[in-house]
Amino acid sequence: MNVSGVPEPKIEYAPKHYICGRARETLVLDGRVDKPFWAAADWTDDFVDIEGDLKPKPAKQTRVKMLWDDEYFYFAAELIEDQIWATLTERDSVIFYDNDFEIFIDPDGDTHQYYEFEINALNTVWDLLLVKPYRDGGPPVNGWDISGLQTAVHIDGELNRPGAANRKWSIEAAMPWKSLRECAAEGRPPVQGEFWRVNFSRVEWRVEVQNGEYRKVVNPDTGKPYPEDNWVWSPMGLINMHYPELWGYVVFAGEDGPESFELPPDERIKWELRKLYYRERNYFASHGEFTNDPKLLMNDGEHWSITPVIETTCSLFQISTPSTDRQSIFCIREDGKLWKE
Repeated sequence: MNVSGVPEPKIEYAPKHYICGRARETLVLDGRVDKPFWAAADWTDDFVDIEGDLKPKPAKQTRVKMLWDDEYFYFAAELIEDQIWATLTERDSVIFYDNDFEIFIDPDGDTHQYYEFEINALNTVWDLLLVKPYRDGGPPVNGWDISGLQTAVHIDGELNRPGAANRKWSIEAAMPWKSLRECAAEGRPPVQGEFWRVNFSRVEWRVEVQNGEYRKVVNPDTGKPYPEDNWVWSPMGLINMHYPELWGYVVFAGEDGPESFELPPDERIKWELRKLYYRERNYFASHGEFTNDPKLLMNDGEHWSITPVIETTCSLFQISTPSTDRQSIFCIREDGKLWKE
C-alpha cells in the first residue's frame, strides 16, 4: 500500500473567528460593499500571507463581511488593487489562473465534504465540492454547482486597462442554504449559536504591462510565471488551502448576540488528534507501517491534553480519545475523517 506523508503546518492552533449577524433587509447585488445592507456587519481582520508570520504582510489590503438569514449565507469582499485584470469567462474555469477571490466552507468541520468557490473581476465563478482534501485522495466534483448562487462584482477603476485610476474591486455573493446544507450536519442550515468552518483566499499574480496589456511576469530561469501570492483570512502555516481544520470559525448569531467567541475545549482535542493523524501518516511514509504507540508520535517537550488510543492494521488506523466532558469519544482515521461517537 502507498500511503503518502502529510506536511504538518508550522503554526500554532489559533484560527480566526467571526460573529456573523442576521441580515435585516433584502440584498440587491451590485458588487458594492458600501451600502446600507452591509452597514451593521463588521469587517474581518485584514488578510495575511497563507503561511502566517513566516512571510511578510500582504502589500494590498483584503477584507470580508458576512451576514445570514433564513435563505442565504452572504459574503462581501473588498480587494484593494491598482492592477485590475481578468481573462477567464467560462464558468468552472480554473479561476485562480487569474487574480481571484476564494471562499472555502466546511459546514460540519470533519474536513470531508466541503465547498470551494472562486471568482474573478469578470464575475466568472468556479464552484466545486471536495469529497475530501487532496492529501486524502480528493476528488473534486467540478460538476457540482451552488444552485441559486447570486454574485456581482464592482470595479472602482477600469478592467484590463493599464494606467487607469484603479483603486479596488469588490464582490458580493449570496449562497442559498438549500445548496450548502448538502454537506452540513443533519443536512440542515445552521441555527443561532452554531459555527461553520470557513476561510477565504486571494490569489495575486505578479504582472507587468506589455503592448498596453497586463501580462504575468515570467521568471527567466524557468520560462514560467513567478508563483502567485496567496493571502488569506485565517493563516494556514503552509501553502495549501485544503487543510479545513485550520479554517476560521464563523459563528451564526441572532440580533442579540453572541458578541464574543471562545474556542470550545473539544476543538483543541480535535486539533491534537489532527496532529497525530499527520504524524501517523508520516510515520508510515518513513517506516512502511503504522504505529500503535502514541509515544512515537508525541514529541518530548510538547504539551498534550489527550491520552490517545491507536488501533492499526497493515493499511488502516484509528486514533480515539475522550471528549472534554468524557461523555463521548472523538476518532480520526487514516483518510483524515474526524467524528464523534
